Amino acid sequence: MNLKNIIQTTALGLLLAVPMPSALAGSITAKGSDTMVILAQKWAEVYMGKTPGTKIQVTGGGSGTGFAALQNRTTDLANASRKIKSAEIAECIKSFGKRPTEYKVALDGLSIYVSAENTIQELDLEQLEKIFTGKIKNWKAVGGPDAPITVYSRENSSGTYEFFKEHVLKGADFAASAQTMPGTAALLQAVAKDKNGIGYGGAAYGAGAKHLKVKATPESPAIEPTEETVVGAKYPIWRYLYIYVNPAIDKGETAAYINWLRSDEGQKLVKEIGYYPLPETLRNK
Repeated sequence: MNLKNIIQTTALGLLLAVPMPSALAGSITAKGSDTMVILAQKWAEVYMGKTPGTKIQVTGGGSGTGFAALQNRTTDLANASRKIKSAEIAECIKSFGKRPTEYKVALDGLSIYVSAENTIQELDLEQLEKIFTGKIKNWKAVGGPDAPITVYSRENSSGTYEFFKEHVLKGADFAASAQTMPGTAALLQAVAKDKNGIGYGGAAYGAGAKHLKVKATPESPAIEPTEETVVGAKYPIWRYLYIYVNPAIDKGETAAYINWLRSDEGQKLVKEIGYYPLPETLRNK
């Protein structure tokens, strides 16, 4: 072997011996809740502007999709509009040996949307349960016009779908006639164009439609989803929005990002998007 080859071989050996930076260094992926996509994209945009060396990729698909990606270790962060299920925790433990860490990152008043032309202003939870399960089929039954109700819902991978089914429908199935929409934005667009339509979604997606006041019982006051009523747990369909992460990677840039989005600066963006900031007492939990 001549001197040139010896030098090249030695240099290659030194190159291989030195740990090379990962192709994903400074890169964070966030996947899951469609409800959270506009918020997660805003967080990512602002944070990348502050820290140019960090790349954050955000995709939706539903909370269930985010949890599946977390289990498969194909995402760093799972965005979720519902709490993780015990079966999903078990899959995470099977995959990476630990329960994922849960972070509350915002609050939402899950809103009931109708067309701006609809004369209805409020409904109670029992009426909502009957409308969305198909027991009430005409607006006249709840004080509206004599017209059939068109129910719009989300796909079953959606955390919002699961939350609504559990907390409003009490576990019952949606009406067979319900039209399933691929995302909250699509659902709101459909409701806004359908004077007989009704649907549900995160508080930040109301453009073009009208949200109703909601009563916990027929005798209760009708409550509008506002920061005060949601943070104070007065609005009947409030919830947290979450991020879940594998504890093994909850460090470095990933941890810094999660801490930032729960900070005053990150929570200010929550409000700008249309959701509600975490109370100070929850920021460090």
